[in-house]
Amino acid sequence: MPLIRLNSNISGDAIFRATTYVFALIIPLLLLALFFSLLRGALPAIMHFGPKFLIDMSWDPVRETYGALPFIYGTVASSVLALVVAVPLGLGCAIYLSNAVSPPSNIKGIISQMIELLAAIPSIIYGLWGIFVLGPFLAGFFEPLLSATLGFLPLFQGASNGLGMMSAGIILAIMILPTIAAVSREVIDAVPTVLKESAISIGTTKWETFMLAVWGPSKAGIIGAVILGLGRALGETMAVTMVIGNRPSISASLFAPAYTLASVIANEFAEATSDLSLSALIELGLVLLILTVAVNGLARILVWKTTSKATL
Repeated sequence: MPLIRLNSNISGDAIFRATTYVFALIIPLLLLALFFSLLRGALPAIMHFGPKFLIDMSWDPVRETYGALPFIYGTVASSVLALVVAVPLGLGCAIYLSNAVSPPSNIKGIISQMIELLAAIPSIIYGLWGIFVLGPFLAGFFEPLLSATLGFLPLFQGASNGLGMMSAGIILAIMILPTIAAVSREVIDAVPTVLKESAISIGTTKWETFMLAVWGPSKAGIIGAVILGLGRALGETMAVTMVIGNRPSISASLFAPAYTLASVIANEFAEATSDLSLSALIELGLVLLILTVAVNGLARILVWKTTSKATL
């Protein structure tokens, strides 16, 4: 009887291991299937336009000329602008919750819940808020103020209507703020307590404790959190489509309308009138997939590097 039970356990462990292995293998296989299906759909555009597709600025479905550069610029520029706004807010919030607030404080729980609530809001709600609240505020007050004070810079020149790069950047900043704050807080909390206590024991202030004992071990993870937020911003579609203005052009002004990779796919995919235009849109999706996978992969590596060091 004991031998039969032992063999049964071994057989059950083998089945369990094989089953979970298959489940785990499905995930990378899905990613590969997605990549190759996009590559297959984009192949006619790749063969027709070649590498010029990535640097061409024209997008004219009537003449069958397509270029991805305005959309790549709009995607990268709006995401970078979002980081400029979200990183100080998210990192400051993470430092406050992890280093400056004592555990019994009620503020800590309230702020944490508000951050989680921001992450749960659908993107369409952000888009509607951007159209009816943020856009009029930017057009009526903030953009004219920037133009009057900093109008000598190309970034703040041109007409302001509330729909453009700045609106998209601010909306994206709000949307990626929970990601940056939550991951940064997790990384900071992973720093060994003995390092913080050692710094405090020599009479350092909270700021000095953070810079001496926390920033060094958590730096790579915080950078990973920022890149993870960048990956979220790169792929955002609906909210950005509603506020960015949707014009395939490159302008130095933050007031000017722009276009992103995700937005042009969402707007024009259903209206593609030829096989070449459909293939060009699929190639845009392939570019976006490669970009987001690379950014998120780099972020995961940096976060893993920090947390693994903390557990040693």
